[in-house]
Amino acid sequence: MSESEQIDFTVDRKNLYREESITDLKVASIRRMVPVTESGDDDPSRTPIFLGHTQILTPQGPLPLQARLMANNLQEAMDAFPAAMEQEMAQMIEQLRKMQEEEQRKQRDDSRIIVPGR
Repeated sequence: MSESEQIDFTVDRKNLYREESITDLKVASIRRMVPVTESGDDDPSRTPIFLGHTQILTPQGPLPLQARLMANNLQEAMDAFPAAMEQEMAQMIEQLRKMQEEEQRKQRDDSRIIVPGR
């Protein structure tokens, strides 16, 4: 590998987090990323980050949804969870629609190929 292709595996010691998982065992899973110092102690100078996770069942199997929850504490994260998941699902549906439209357009373009002698 050339020097430009090498991956830097150095740990960013000023950006460490401890992960805590909170769930209702039904639909919501919230990860609280608690900032910590190099020694593993809580770092009160930084704000925790909250991430929401859930999955929806489709005929093709479970589809995961994940979004950052704009919250300062667990209560705010739980309040933000439903809207964040709905927004993430709407974005996912829009992406799927665009992919389907692109595939249909490609199929239409491919069907226009004229083969000489036919």
